[in-house]
Amino acid sequence: MVGLVVVSHSRVLAGAAAALAAEMIQGVPVPVEIAAGLDDETFGTDAVAIAEAVAAADRGDGVVVLMDLGSAVLSAELALDLMPDDRRDRVVLCPGPLVEGLVAAAVAAAGGAGRDEVAAEATAGLAGKQSQLGAPAATSADTGDGAGDGPSATVVVRNRHGLHARPAARLVALARSLDAQVRIRNADTGSPWAPATSLSRVATLGVRHGQRIEVRASGPRARAAVDRVVALAGRAFDETEETAGAGPQPWAADQPRGGPADQAEDRGRAALSGRAEGGPAAQASGGTGAGQPAAGWPASPGIAIGPARRLSAAPLAVPDVPAREPAREWQRIGDALTAVRHDLARLRAATGGEGSIFDAHLLLLDDDDLLAEVRSRTDAGESAPRAWAAATDRIAGEFEALADPYLKARAADVRAVADQTLRALLGVPGEVVAGSGVLIAADLTPAGAAGLDPGRIAGVLLASGSPAAHSAILLRTRGIPAVVGAGPAVLEIADGTPVALDGRTGEVLVAPAEPVLAELRARARDQESRRRHAAGRAAAPAVTRDGVTVEVGANVGSPADARAAAEHGADLVGLIRTEFLFLDRDAAPDVAEQEAAWREIAGALGGRRITVRTLDVGGDKPLRYLPAPVEANPFLGVRGLRYTLRHPALLTDQLLAVVRVARDVPVSVMFPMVSTVGELLRARRMLDDVIAREGGGPPAGLRVGIMVEVPSAALKAATFAPYVDFLSIGTNDLTQYALAAERGNPALAELADGLDPGVLRLIDAACRGAGERVTVAVCGELAGDEAAAPLLTGLGVRELSVTPPAVPAIKEAVRATDRAAAADLARAALGRPDAAAVRALLGAGR
Repeated sequence: MVGLVVVSHSRVLAGAAAALAAEMIQGVPVPVEIAAGLDDETFGTDAVAIAEAVAAADRGDGVVVLMDLGSAVLSAELALDLMPDDRRDRVVLCPGPLVEGLVAAAVAAAGGAGRDEVAAEATAGLAGKQSQLGAPAATSADTGDGAGDGPSATVVVRNRHGLHARPAARLVALARSLDAQVRIRNADTGSPWAPATSLSRVATLGVRHGQRIEVRASGPRARAAVDRVVALAGRAFDETEETAGAGPQPWAADQPRGGPADQAEDRGRAALSGRAEGGPAAQASGGTGAGQPAAGWPASPGIAIGPARRLSAAPLAVPDVPAREPAREWQRIGDALTAVRHDLARLRAATGGEGSIFDAHLLLLDDDDLLAEVRSRTDAGESAPRAWAAATDRIAGEFEALADPYLKARAADVRAVADQTLRALLGVPGEVVAGSGVLIAADLTPAGAAGLDPGRIAGVLLASGSPAAHSAILLRTRGIPAVVGAGPAVLEIADGTPVALDGRTGEVLVAPAEPVLAELRARARDQESRRRHAAGRAAAPAVTRDGVTVEVGANVGSPADARAAAEHGADLVGLIRTEFLFLDRDAAPDVAEQEAAWREIAGALGGRRITVRTLDVGGDKPLRYLPAPVEANPFLGVRGLRYTLRHPALLTDQLLAVVRVARDVPVSVMFPMVSTVGELLRARRMLDDVIAREGGGPPAGLRVGIMVEVPSAALKAATFAPYVDFLSIGTNDLTQYALAAERGNPALAELADGLDPGVLRLIDAACRGAGERVTVAVCGELAGDEAAAPLLTGLGVRELSVTPPAVPAIKEAVRATDRAAAADLARAALGRPDAAAVRALLGAGR
């Protein structure tokens, strides 16, 4: 395939032009390299960088170089002088316009055109614009009469913007794949005939919405070619309603529909077409009256239909009453803290592995500085409620004043616990939902999400929030469909108003018409049917269509989770969050307690492999019996393996428990937050020491691996590979580190997406660096995304570890995958400009 190089004085300009061209070629992996700017901000061109870009783009079929300004041409000519003769002979410096020429060249290259034809298409890139504006065309018109007496047809172009760049590119791609010569013309303007294989010539026809194009073909399969083009036009050239800008009635005919019922149905169908540009808040801000759509981020899959319901709670007000003696006020504080601890512990146990979300809340209740301030205030004569409210408000305010997004977001945790404790002090009930239906709220705390009754709450619609927030994770774990980040206008939906939402796509309907509701109910029945089908064969292996086995395991945080994993057909435990044994206690568990816990989990899985992640705590999850210094950014601080290497007694006990269990069942030990080979070797030496102390040599079923959460670890996978049996990619942390976007921050919900091509390139680097011997797994949230399963398989991932309820659906997604097609999909995704483009490629919502 011919490669392309974009030479520009501006790196931003070149990147945008390349992204535009990528939109036109339907994921075909045309090699496009950029040599632009001296850095991200400094304008200029560099001959050495151009020569390197040509070498990267050259696949043996030649390279076409497009340039912007005069000195870019000089730099490109100098770059030719730097190349070896055989490569220089395959390079064409093209005089075509940068943007239009690059689009035309990319489409031609994607269709298999040779170097000279690609360059000619790029040179003619201005023809469409010149024709549209009445300027002399740079290329001569085709004066032939089309294709003689070959088969022909006439079709109407229904695309709102006519045969513009995207639909024209689809037409050209199809024409280049046909065993026939296809020509088209604008039948309404009487334009000359143009070859359908040339994007620039098709653009000269200036076909607008509602105009007719005549198609004529010659060659061995002319009739079939015409039929294929007619079918493509009938599908609006495969433009989606969103990209076509179809407006509020995407399925309407030329004339408006009739009465109010028809119009209501059209509004409902418009909502079913998905999100518009501008994000969920932009859509919701237009109002949410009867029949109006809103949209947000899909947070928990499933369809929910029901009346709108609100959280209601008695207002909290600190009474202005005299305090009793300090000892009695302090006793009130103690009693309230005990009640809240019990409530949080109950919620933690009820939510299994995801219950670790509440550990930070439990730790706050024992914060020495907080309690010291509260005690000081009660000793000074303040009442217990007033002392508690003042101290917690001060701490929350300090968090909110910080610049760091992660620490700033912790204010919400402080206020949630403060509110819960203040209600216990005052005897005021917490938030409740009256009746059944779809819960609408500004946001949900983790405790609020964990306390919802799935039997009464059909779904959740939040004005704020993030799909990666703790509350969203809990909703997914509990199987409650949810859409978050839908904007403040959803809070205006009146209580009792019929609401429907799809937690897989982010679609929201307010007061939908009955035909639309019927369509949603049918979709829900289909989802339930597929869920039951997947559940019925969950215990069977997940094997792709071409015979590649992908193990699907479960992430667990308790023996109860392990039992759920077994019930849902998990092949193994891909991750044990060992923190559940270490947090919310006054001393670390001993070896015997840890060994018993791992044996119970292994027993629940019937002896299948379990993966024990060593303790992953640190500044963001402190142990109260091993206090650590306050860190400005705990996520970038002493955590994971960094932490346990500083506390070798903790790590030694964990490894000893692992080795003892591994004598009887297959066990993998996994070290988290690894950045350097040196850290890994220190941990392995400690493991070797434990094995030597126990005697009997290494257990036969013991495997050693690391978590890949740090971008540098993904890029250095080959240096880790000699020392491990597997790599497990934690996409949650890898995503936030790669994109500098804290995953629980609602303001960054769109950015913090594991399908960002930058994150996917890190996964690709890890898979390539691992080689054939080392297995690559994914255990983050991305592993549980059904749409991502083929993509991860195509990148080389051979194990996915997900929440227990997600196991059956992920196995089905693997079974529907063909490895070769998945590899092509992965290559296309790596070339996309952003996560939204990757999701569009996968047909997935976000």
